[in-house]
Amino acid sequence: MIASVLVANRGEIACRVFRTCREWGIRTVAVHSDADEHALHARVADTAVRLPGATPADTYLRGDLIVKAALSAGADAVHPGYGFLSENADFARAVLDAGLVWIGPPPEAIEAMASKTRAKKLMGLDPLETVTADDLPVLVKAAAGGGGRGMRVVRELAELDAELTAARAEALSAFGDGEVFVEPYVEGGRHVEVQILADTHGTVWPLGTRDCSLQRRHQKVIEEAPAPGLGDLTQTLYDLSVRAARAVDYVGAGTVEFLVANGTAHFLEMNTRLQVEHPVTEAVFGIDLVALQIQVAEGAALEKDPPRARGHAIEARLYAEDPAREWAPQTGTLHRLAVPDGVRLDTGYTDGDPIGIHYDPMLAKAVAHAPTRAQALRRLSGALERATVHGPVTNRDLLVRSLRHPEFAEARMDTGFYDRHLAELTEPAPDPYAPLAAALADAHGRSRFGGWRNLASRPQTKTYLMHGDEHEVHYHHTRQGLTAEADGVRVVRADARLVVLDVGGVRRNFEVARYGDQVFVNATALTALPRFPDPAAQRVPGSLLAPMPGTVVRVAEGLAAGAAVRAGEPLLWLEAMKMEHKISAPTTGTLSALHAVPGQQVEVGALLAVVQESAP
Repeated sequence: MIASVLVANRGEIACRVFRTCREWGIRTVAVHSDADEHALHARVADTAVRLPGATPADTYLRGDLIVKAALSAGADAVHPGYGFLSENADFARAVLDAGLVWIGPPPEAIEAMASKTRAKKLMGLDPLETVTADDLPVLVKAAAGGGGRGMRVVRELAELDAELTAARAEALSAFGDGEVFVEPYVEGGRHVEVQILADTHGTVWPLGTRDCSLQRRHQKVIEEAPAPGLGDLTQTLYDLSVRAARAVDYVGAGTVEFLVANGTAHFLEMNTRLQVEHPVTEAVFGIDLVALQIQVAEGAALEKDPPRARGHAIEARLYAEDPAREWAPQTGTLHRLAVPDGVRLDTGYTDGDPIGIHYDPMLAKAVAHAPTRAQALRRLSGALERATVHGPVTNRDLLVRSLRHPEFAEARMDTGFYDRHLAELTEPAPDPYAPLAAALADAHGRSRFGGWRNLASRPQTKTYLMHGDEHEVHYHHTRQGLTAEADGVRVVRADARLVVLDVGGVRRNFEVARYGDQVFVNATALTALPRFPDPAAQRVPGSLLAPMPGTVVRVAEGLAAGAAVRAGEPLLWLEAMKMEHKISAPTTGTLSALHAVPGQQVEVGALLAVVQESAP
């Protein structure tokens, strides 16, 4: 039996596997990059082994170092998690050749299915070898991995070469393999998948369907089980998935993915690993998929039939990103993360952890299970709305609005959901009383020193930045306490952590937390602005600033100071959190300065280039 497991991964999935291992009395071994030296997964494991370096290419994609780490730490099995090397047949072989147990499918099955091009051929489908205007739109995909990396929708033939280049670079960075392929892109479909589990004795379980249609950049955001409204198509998907597994003598957990449109299922791919969204299947079937993976790897036989499904489960992925700014990833310190009881939270972070630039921006997954879909929706949206998320900008508000959107609530969604609704879902909805509550909490903290008593009638002013706009508030210190200069507002209570306001006869509570200049009032984030702005912080018009920390991976060919540029023209590309981000000219004019060079590490707000607008 397995006594010690090394997880060849990081973050949330490593912590998830460790949790099951602890429950089963199995020792755990983590690997960590230098950037992850103090990460949660490295702290909670029984043993941790350093992988020198910070980038995935130097660390989590180095199969040789991971095998060496397993042997040196005394592990007898390796779990790959998802992403990185989880679908790399050579890595699976290296683990087995070292005398270790591989908690995953046979290398031959990975080779047959993990490469999307070979998988399609196995299912009788062929990628597009040449692309014409009649084939558009098409989808460029990475052959060696998923998660939206190396994936691009191309609607104009002139854009194909550039998107192929970008997809290859992204796939190489994420999976160590730059192979990509092109296939037709089906508009208006739903992304539906089947979880399977197979043992070494010939049993294959289809463990229900999942709908993963809500996606950004082809990466899933909200998933649920079972997929609603499939009817008789469910059995067809089961049969196709079991057939795919049996065709390659599959063993372990895997997922067969389809695009469902107009009542027809189009095979997409088979993921030969555990999926990020596996908790919804666990909730509905009452199982632990990681435990079952370990048992199958030990040679145990599954029961003839899978357990019975009960209820409905929905998962939402919490990302450190700004959906209103083209999903730009965010970095900083996660000061506090907590959700109400009754909701499962899988995370690789804890309070005070830094969120860096090197890896995926997912902070956590929140999962709700209930007897019906409507109840699960209500439970998850309510929990996310009340969650404490103090740190960089996240997609929390987007998740709540998505779950409550009529199209999703009525199960009418498809993969174009965010293309249609992103603007309305990210429309700012600031709480007009949040800046006042922040100012009153701050005033309480400073009033202990007593200096205000001689200026009782003088109004105090504070300015906060909220959703990109400045909000100035006024209040008074009196001998009776703090009062607000706002019509219809009475201060009931004000201390450093809680402010209670009576607004037009309705009492409202505002929980306040402050971390330097960053203030959180309930779910609203604000930045306290100084009374006298720093002149050095001003930038000339046309300045292109880095929207996130990252690495300049390339600059447009031939671009140099003095070049004429058009508004929207791509000038350079940054890589951050395993994704490429295009930086375009903000206006038509002349590039008067270019500071960015390939390979350069930049911080958020760094000056990359300046475009001088053409005279009208």
